[in-house]
Amino acid sequence: MIQQREATLPVGRSIKVANLIKELSAKFLGRENNRTSLITVTACNASSDLKRATVFITVLPDSKEHDALEFAKRKRKELREFLKENMPIKTIPFVDIVIDKGEKNRQKIDELLKQS
Repeated sequence: MIQQREATLPVGRSIKVANLIKELSAKFLGRENNRTSLITVTACNASSDLKRATVFITVLPDSKEHDALEFAKRKRKELREFLKENMPIKTIPFVDIVIDKGEKNRQKIDELLKQS
């Protein structure tokens, strides 16, 4: 029986692609945002096969978080087209957008430390 080798890319390449997606996503969301909230792209993770990427965002004020996330998810198709136009790779990953809970937790810890 012959085993098929999994097609994986060097880790460095997926990191470079993730960083480029992060930069381009920030540019796109900044341009498309309706200015009722501040959307900041904090990170991006790409799978090693570059088929999926997750963009992490934070939103100010917190009360607009749900609306901003819905807005960003509605704009995913346009974001993907923007990535196609501006990225030098053949296959553009499927992009998901989520709230960066790690950043929110870090901010909460900072607040608690300041209070004590």
